[in-house]
Amino acid sequence: MSANAASTLDHPTLPIIKEAFTDVKLSAAEFRGLTTIICPPERMHDVLRQMRDDPRLDYNFLTDVAGIDYLKYPAKQPGRFAVLYLLQCHKRELRIGVKCYLEPTLDTSGILVDPALEVDSASDLWPGAEWMEREIYDMYGIRFRNHPDLRRILMWKDYPAHPLRKDYPLRGRGERETFVPLTRESR
Repeated sequence: MSANAASTLDHPTLPIIKEAFTDVKLSAAEFRGLTTIICPPERMHDVLRQMRDDPRLDYNFLTDVAGIDYLKYPAKQPGRFAVLYLLQCHKRELRIGVKCYLEPTLDTSGILVDPALEVDSASDLWPGAEWMEREIYDMYGIRFRNHPDLRRILMWKDYPAHPLRKDYPLRGRGERETFVPLTRESR
């Protein structure tokens, strides 16, 4: 954990994670009562596994997985995109977030798969992560390594973009104009 974060945050999980990952540069932040551990994307799965398997932590429930696009965000972030896992420990009534930042290496307005926008899937740790990770892949283009079924879940298979990216036009790219509505008679 960074020196400033460790000295001001008192979440009981932070010292245990700091002890378990002495070789990883971790930091922590708090916003509106939610403490979030920020870790490198290549170690995200290890941190999540520790959070679930360490009996001192026992984060047994995955509440949510969120994708975030920080394009034009007022405060500078370590990467344009982030993946945030929200965890809960029922035994101790604790909640925490685990986040990693991802910086695209390719032009994000295109339909190319950017290898920098990839993180390990947590669906092997919490099966409920499977559909949430698929939604993030569909809407943001962030891929999840070792995901059992990574395909679009909200948009059709050949949809040429990721609609929740902030550089995606609010009115779309002409999809509404070229959409052919189906009627009962057209079946």
